[in-house]
Amino acid sequence: MSTVDLAPQELRTLVAVAEEGGFSAAAVRLGTTQSAVSHAVRGIERKLGVVLFERGRFGARPTPAGARAVSHGRRVLRMLEALVAETRRASPDEVAGPLRIAAFRSAALYLLPPVLERLTARHPALEPTVTVVREVGPGTAGAVAEGRADLGIATFGTSTPVPPELVGDVLLEEPYSLVHPAGHPDPRSLPLVDWRENCSSYTRTWWAAQDWIPTATVRAEDDGAVLSMVSSGLGMAIMPALSLTGAPLSTQITDLGPGRPTRQVGYVTTPELAATTAVRALVRELRAHANPAAASAKSQLRAV
Repeated sequence: MSTVDLAPQELRTLVAVAEEGGFSAAAVRLGTTQSAVSHAVRGIERKLGVVLFERGRFGARPTPAGARAVSHGRRVLRMLEALVAETRRASPDEVAGPLRIAAFRSAALYLLPPVLERLTARHPALEPTVTVVREVGPGTAGAVAEGRADLGIATFGTSTPVPPELVGDVLLEEPYSLVHPAGHPDPRSLPLVDWRENCSSYTRTWWAAQDWIPTATVRAEDDGAVLSMVSSGLGMAIMPALSLTGAPLSTQITDLGPGRPTRQVGYVTTPELAATTAVRALVRELRAHANPAAASAKSQLRAV
């Protein structure tokens, strides 16, 4: 197979068209003309020998091949940024520049803040940003695989799979508990309040064996809304520990016993970004913050 050379500007064009949904909007973003963008995309398609975008009145949508090209393009452009940052470091210990993190809601609210506080105190020139991504479908790992994030806080072993090309490790294993209105005499008789993201995380064998758990009759958008509904007396919920951080005083948390379900929470990144100083610094802080017992947990991924 012959070598295909794509310039960084060509990759930026691909990413802009995909993210803006059309050639005209991409041209505005890139500071050029619609015809120049269209010409550039046709040239890239000729080089690769595949159609990258479906054109129509709707704009431009990536084909499956185009989606793959855009994901790789984002990752290559990010590594070019990392190349500049790494080579300009004044010392081997300097950590600077952007650091993009994807996290599901409870991890963004309760796991990351103390980690990022210590990280930025040690490395003031580092610029972390956190994007909340629902842990359904591709989830946070998908954001990393697509080049939208440098590192994702992800759940392992759920219906949200981790792409095999990523690397990472388990940080902690959090138990599920029953949460219900405080003082209720028979909380297991209450309706079940749930949310879609939680359903993707249950331990299936445990769930199937519980004849006291009804089908969810109340569904909420996220775990914060679930806690609000439970605290208002609308039902019970089964939630992981991170989601129960700071639960209202009007709720009560009950242990589900030795056979309770758990979920593994960890980090994922790409092999190339795993070697950068920014990601390595973040991983060190995450590991230092995590439950020490998690150090013996076995990851489903190659450890960084």
